[in-house]
Amino acid sequence: MSLRILLASDHYPPFIGGAHRQTQLLAHELHMRGHDVSVVTVWHGGLPEFEDEDGVRVYRLRQLRTMISSLVRDSRQRHQPPFPDPVTTQSLRRLIERLKPDIVHSYGWFSYSVALALLGKDIPLLISARDYGYSCANRTLLRGGEVCSGPQLLKCLRCSAGHYGVPKGWLAALGVRASLPLVRGKVSGIHSISTYVQDMMQRDFWVGAGSSHVVQRVIPSFREDDDATSAADLEPYLRQLPLEPYILFVGALRQEKGVAQLLSAYQQSGTSVPLVLIGTVERDTPRTFPAGVRVLQNFPHSAVMAAWARSLFGVVPSLWPEPLGSVVYEGMSQGKAVIGTRPGGHTDMIIDQKTGFLVPPGDVAALADAMRRLLDEPGLRESLGQAGRERAQQFTARVAVPEFERLYYQLVGRQSDAEATAHYQSANGS
Repeated sequence: MSLRILLASDHYPPFIGGAHRQTQLLAHELHMRGHDVSVVTVWHGGLPEFEDEDGVRVYRLRQLRTMISSLVRDSRQRHQPPFPDPVTTQSLRRLIERLKPDIVHSYGWFSYSVALALLGKDIPLLISARDYGYSCANRTLLRGGEVCSGPQLLKCLRCSAGHYGVPKGWLAALGVRASLPLVRGKVSGIHSISTYVQDMMQRDFWVGAGSSHVVQRVIPSFREDDDATSAADLEPYLRQLPLEPYILFVGALRQEKGVAQLLSAYQQSGTSVPLVLIGTVERDTPRTFPAGVRVLQNFPHSAVMAAWARSLFGVVPSLWPEPLGSVVYEGMSQGKAVIGTRPGGHTDMIIDQKTGFLVPPGDVAALADAMRRLLDEPGLRESLGQAGRERAQQFTARVAVPEFERLYYQLVGRQSDAEATAHYQSANGS
């Protein structure tokens, strides 16, 4: 049985981001499996309000601040507020009336407008937790460089003000806090991208609330199939890589990604093997880099995957508790050992000393030791990489999308997990 599915997301391509791309990948995978799929997201200047994307309908809705088109001419990425936007909510109501979805699956602060638009309707709402934004206005779960112990109003006001400034930070913190009961009262299911995110949702999102009626599942993000980019198209990017093997980091070159600690650990390792950083330069990117470090920007996904294939191993030394970190399973899929950090979603992918290494965030000495081991022990590096390649098969559309389908059937039919699995198998002839 096919379903009418409405996916809602704060952001969507052409803007770049892991959550953006995951929504698009999921939409097209579901469409290819016979479901009727629509996507609703935030409108931005220069983009159409509706487009047909190979069978997936994409609707971009205005916000209160963008309803007068003559005042919005640029194409900057705009963020949904942490509370229901009245213009977005009204547009959603009309769209839901027209599309009549069997289920609405929403990610991010867009979920607040979705929850309000669904009041009075018997349509299940599934929310995706791809970060910590349902309880943390900063979305990082970091406070003073440490993992936050949980939300408290005054603490959140001070922390958010330090992150965004006043009054924007106060508005964000108050909005998240005030919108919490609305979403908790309407949600039928919660999808978390890692066990750590699920634990934090239990701790912070459901604090003081009964949740026995809500279905909760961990379904990780999944990687894209290798595309058909030609060798000629890749060549300009591959020429920028060192000729000899190298250590690889992929991601935004930000403080929270542990770039400064990586540079210190690289110097402590005493190696002459190059360190390649592929990512975006941000406001807090280091201004100088040690000898042997090469910074590369504007690499398309296909070129990043080719860079993984040529590397010795990967390092993802995040200071914040990464919700998952798709760069980890992408590196593992190329047979590369990866060094990550814990706590966070890295623990769902990296089995310490079996598919890679896990080190405490910010521990430069531990990071340098792990790097030295992978440099000095090629047999260990190879065995970890091969085990990682096998584990990376769990983070594919072939595994993840059927899990979403089973969850949808369970919520739409108000079924138990066993009943939904049987329904899914019957619908798919298996």
